[in-house]
Amino acid sequence: MSDGQAWWRCAWSSGCRGHCSTNIHRTDQSSDGRCPGRGLALAGRGYACPVTAVGNALSRIDTWGAEHAAAMVVGPRGVIATHGDAGHDYRWASVTKLATALAVLVAVEGGLIDLDESAGPPGSTVRHLLAHASGLPFEGSEPIADPGRRRIYSNPGFDILGSLVGDRTGTAFDVALGVSVLGPLGMHGTRLLERPSQGLHGPLDDLGSLACELMRPSLVPAGLFAVATTVAFPGLVGVLPGVGRFDPLDWGLGFELRDGKTPHWTGTRNSPATFGHFGGAGTFLWVDPAVGLALAVLTDREFGPWSLEAWPALSDAVLGAAAEAEVADR
Repeated sequence: MSDGQAWWRCAWSSGCRGHCSTNIHRTDQSSDGRCPGRGLALAGRGYACPVTAVGNALSRIDTWGAEHAAAMVVGPRGVIATHGDAGHDYRWASVTKLATALAVLVAVEGGLIDLDESAGPPGSTVRHLLAHASGLPFEGSEPIADPGRRRIYSNPGFDILGSLVGDRTGTAFDVALGVSVLGPLGMHGTRLLERPSQGLHGPLDDLGSLACELMRPSLVPAGLFAVATTVAFPGLVGVLPGVGRFDPLDWGLGFELRDGKTPHWTGTRNSPATFGHFGGAGTFLWVDPAVGLALAVLTDREFGPWSLEAWPALSDAVLGAAAEAEVADR
């Protein structure tokens, strides 16, 4: 048995890797509408009571025309505010790729996978697949470019990664994902019903748990996570589906990087360091490490032109409310 396989057996049987230490907690107002305390810190700074202002900003989702919608803002200490139908079982669509990428990184850390081993089309590696640089198309099995030449967003690339994780762990990918990511993060209401590229279904609280992990990684070392959130194969031109062509279209290892993209599905107030993903089911998650905030949104209204108006406006409103709360506490 290899060291990597031994690690996997240990993680599965005894939980020796430990569980996510982020411990989501909701910070709500007291029954009389006042802030229960002044101790909530965002990115190391004191905020008087951002809950009401941020919660009011989240109420924008009520105007989106979705039958079900829910949103959550997360800070370093946990949940700041939520709004909407948080318990609904949502289809996450391509936001799934964040969890799949994390499962791959856990397997890399465990010695089961190497980022630079061959995977996918000839000449492609695990790193290429994670960064949408393998040459595989949006859908289909035949490459349309050489690896490392263009940024081509690819669902099949992530399905290959899911199969690879399953093969190396000796189990189905949905089981491997549960053992390595969903279980340790307490995402017990979420399950993979479809492809590794887009198949997660679950409630807002579980997406919030993922947001907490991405803000303060516990499943992979800081160095590996830094690599994953840094541009892989810099300078590649590509098309962000539904948004437009970018030169460059910067991407990390599974994480889209905001950098200088304009227009973008995040807000104009988001820093270039922002990373995350959106999904065709009207879902998204971004993490902005420069301000210490994450915004998670799930809806059942399919992505469309409305998204590129509503999502940046919501993101700007959330960031603006948090900034105003910081100023008020000075």
